[in-house]
Amino acid sequence: MTNDPMTNLIATTEICTYHEVEYTFISSLSEAGLVELRVINQKTYIPESELQKLEKMIRMHHDLEINIPGIEAITHLLDRIEQMQEEMRVLRNRARM
Repeated sequence: MTNDPMTNLIATTEICTYHEVEYTFISSLSEAGLVELRVINQKTYIPESELQKLEKMIRMHHDLEINIPGIEAITHLLDRIEQMQEEMRVLRNRARM
């Protein structure tokens, strides 16, 4: 395992170019607490672990024309559904014992 801080980070400039989004969109998602950004040597990166989540938000914005507050609400609801499904799984496992 390497201690290189750049490992598993993707430059936001690459993401913006690939997905044809403005940096301000990604920055706004970060300010809303929806994605994590890291700044290294005055360049902004996103951890690879956040990429799938970011791409889902980009699709919501592009394909469905959902704004940042809408994405924030949808993300919150999806997270809550996921938590509830996990709680149900745990309760089912307890009931089987």
